[in-house]
Amino acid sequence: MQSLLFGGNGAARRPYLMPLLAFVLLLIGMPDALAHGVPEGDKGFIQESSGILLMPFVYMGAKHMITGYDHLLFLFGVIFFLYRLKDVGLYVTLFAVGHSVTLLFGVLSNISISPYVIDAIIGFSVVYKALDNLGAFQRWFGYQPDTRAATLIFGLLHGFGLATKIQEFEISPDGLIANLIAFNVGVEIGQLLALAGILIVMGFWRRTTSFWRHAYTANVVMMSAGFLLMGYQITGLIISQ
Repeated sequence: MQSLLFGGNGAARRPYLMPLLAFVLLLIGMPDALAHGVPEGDKGFIQESSGILLMPFVYMGAKHMITGYDHLLFLFGVIFFLYRLKDVGLYVTLFAVGHSVTLLFGVLSNISISPYVIDAIIGFSVVYKALDNLGAFQRWFGYQPDTRAATLIFGLLHGFGLATKIQEFEISPDGLIANLIAFNVGVEIGQLLALAGILIVMGFWRRTTSFWRHAYTANVVMMSAGFLLMGYQITGLIISQ
C-alpha cells in the first residue's frame, strides 16, 4: 500500500474543502435519534410482533445495515485498498460475525451497553481505519495493527449497541431466536448490497489517474467524519444524563 500520510499533488492544496463538505452533509443527514435510531414503523412492529416472522426481520436487518452510515464508513475504509473479492468477503464476514455474536448474546443474556458509547466507538473505528490507510501507524510507531482483528472487535462492539436498542423494545420471547437470526441474515444481505455498490464505484475510480491523487483527501474526509460521529455521540451521551 502506498503511504498517503503527507498527501501529494492537489490534495495538500485543498485540505479543508472536502472535510467541510462532509461535515455539512453529515449534519444534514443525521437522524433525529442520537444513537442507533430505529424508524417508528419498525419500532412498533417489533413491539407488537409475536411468533416467527423471518422475512420482516430479514428486511429490517438489511435496512439497518444499508442506512447505517457509521459502519458503512468503517467498511468503506476497510476495503479502500482491497482489490480481491475474497479479501473483501473475509472482512465483511468478520464484521458480520462479530455483530451477530454480540447481538444474540446481548439480547438473550439481557446485557446492554449504552448505544451512545458504542456509536462513539464506531466513530473511533472510522478514524482508526483512515489513519491506517494514511500509513500513520507504520510511520509513527513502526507497527502495522492487524486489520482483521480490529474489524472483528468493532463488529462485536457494534452488536452490543444494537442489542441494547432491541431490549428497549421488549421484543416478544416467542420466536425470539429465529427472528434475531433472520435479522442478522438481513444485516449480511444489506452489507453485500451496500458494498456491491461501493465496489462498483471504487472499481471505476481505481482505473482513473486521479485515484492516488485523491486517495489522501478521501481518507482525510473519512477521518473527519469519524471525529464528527464521535463528538455527536459523546454529546448525546452527556445531554441524556
